[in-house]
Amino acid sequence: MNSFLDLEKQHIELEELIGVSSESDEKLISEINKNVNELSKKVKKKEFESFLSGEADSNSCFLEVHSGAGGVEAQDWAEMIVRMYTRWCEKKNFNIEILEENSGEEAGIKSLTMKIDGDYAYGWLKKESGIHRLVRISPFDSNSRRHTSFASVWVYPVINKEIEVNINEKDLRIDTYRASGAGGQHVNKTDSAVRITYLPEKIVVQCQNNRSQHKNKATALSMLKAKIYEMELQKKESEQQSKNENKSEIGWGRQIRSYIMHPYKMVKDLRNSTEVSNCNSVLDGNIDIFLEAALFKK
Repeated sequence: MNSFLDLEKQHIELEELIGVSSESDEKLISEINKNVNELSKKVKKKEFESFLSGEADSNSCFLEVHSGAGGVEAQDWAEMIVRMYTRWCEKKNFNIEILEENSGEEAGIKSLTMKIDGDYAYGWLKKESGIHRLVRISPFDSNSRRHTSFASVWVYPVINKEIEVNINEKDLRIDTYRASGAGGQHVNKTDSAVRITYLPEKIVVQCQNNRSQHKNKATALSMLKAKIYEMELQKKESEQQSKNENKSEIGWGRQIRSYIMHPYKMVKDLRNSTEVSNCNSVLDGNIDIFLEAALFKK
């Protein structure tokens, strides 16, 4: 990461370079403009990060996507959501690891869990938890009728050593099973996949990406601690919101965004009325406008 002092040093160097440049030196002017644009992006990124002061905001995160009712239509929408976040991560140079995937019989996915590694990944995505709604002409309907589909998203932070989450072993039910998938070399042939249920809260996590049952169990436990921690964060946020009647409730299970592709094109955040008319661009991962609005708009 670029510290404030690093950015200040780059700014001073650019000022000095501008001071000795002349309009006739087109090559130098072009290089200065390029460096100014790069520095501007770094400053904007640092400004954004300065607003993320939560205990886990700088951490990596887990992101879950689940299709709603509606069969193949909803499962296809869930897969589109996964692609949207994947493309966003690629633009941020964040690394993705698929921990669990339950594919649809015909198309799409029923559920998927990924780990996103990158600075402030949780801070960026923490407001994405909720219901995402799609309205479009279904490619699976021979009569070309309009369909509404839903997918749920849940984001929770990777817990580091500085955050303690205590779990009693007797509150856990641990099951092993054979990993599912589309086939090929990445599908486990033994019962190495692990599912852990936290009985007090009925929280379920599962991991199947490793051939080692021990590694899958360790990852699943990490996911469980992260979910419990996120639940506690939400409880605190709900308590704070209840103290202020002017704040609208934004919680897990509520619809947060609509993606309309017919009869017109628009993506709208229902919490702050942020709108974009280019649906394809949003679904291709250009979602910063919504992430920033969710974090900073009152």
